[in-house]
Amino acid sequence: MLDDQSIEHKLREILSNENILINEPLNNHTYTKLGGKADFFVTPTSYEAVQDVVKLANKEELPFTLLGNGSNLIVKDGGVRGVVLSLKKLDDITVDGYEMIAQSGARIIDASREALAEHLTGLEFACGIPGTVGGALFMNAGAYGGEIKDVLKEAVVVDREGNLLTLPADAFDLQYRHSNIPEKGYIVLEALFELKPGKYDEIKAVMDDLTYKRESKQPLEYPSCGSVFKRPPGYFAGKLIQDSGLQGKGVGGAEVSKKHAGFIINKNNATATEYIQSIEMVQKTVSEKFGVKLEREVRIIGEDLE
Repeated sequence: MLDDQSIEHKLREILSNENILINEPLNNHTYTKLGGKADFFVTPTSYEAVQDVVKLANKEELPFTLLGNGSNLIVKDGGVRGVVLSLKKLDDITVDGYEMIAQSGARIIDASREALAEHLTGLEFACGIPGTVGGALFMNAGAYGGEIKDVLKEAVVVDREGNLLTLPADAFDLQYRHSNIPEKGYIVLEALFELKPGKYDEIKAVMDDLTYKRESKQPLEYPSCGSVFKRPPGYFAGKLIQDSGLQGKGVGGAEVSKKHAGFIINKNNATATEYIQSIEMVQKTVSEKFGVKLEREVRIIGEDLE
């Protein structure tokens, strides 16, 4: 493996200086405001640059991590080694007829708003989801009865070898909060959504209603990773946590929200370790009280602080 100086030199052959940050604190890039530093934090502005970064990582056996907008993610206190790739600068959204092409770094909320502006229906469910288009596809994000697989036609990805591929929706094995993208090692660059014509006022009314429900029920005033757990079959995670008497409890500066038990908030300068321990405490308590295993929806990456 190359030393840090050589890695930096190689990255600067691919990316301009403003798109490479060294020892970048990842708490600047996560919704929880948690996480240690990335050795190299890169923000490509072209598909070719993404391919070149992947090929460099392969050639030099560099650790390589893809970061969305950090909404459904916990980065450990020790940070992430090697190259952390952010696609936040690939954020174009274009509409042609009933089809929308949204780049991976665009916010899925903005995609839903663009659909509204074009009088297109199908993305209303996404108006309150805080992640990027790429992240939404990565986990087949959904809310209020809709999900990405309902509207996805195809996507452009980079594979582990750095090849650019255009794949149909059924290639991603989209299920409840699941895709095969992690196993395949794909990096999503853009999604093609197939939408339907609708009436502006009707679409807006649905989005306004969903936005109200989200803002009134979720603890948006505190940093959090959003909904922590998948819904267990036959139950609601938030109800199980609430009935376990866990609201207001946690480890250190992390706390199960009193407003919505499905959320764990960073209430008082929590560490990632405290946040993760709070998750584990909830899982253990719910399992003991109800015999239900809560499965994390949120991803955890990085290393513990030594």
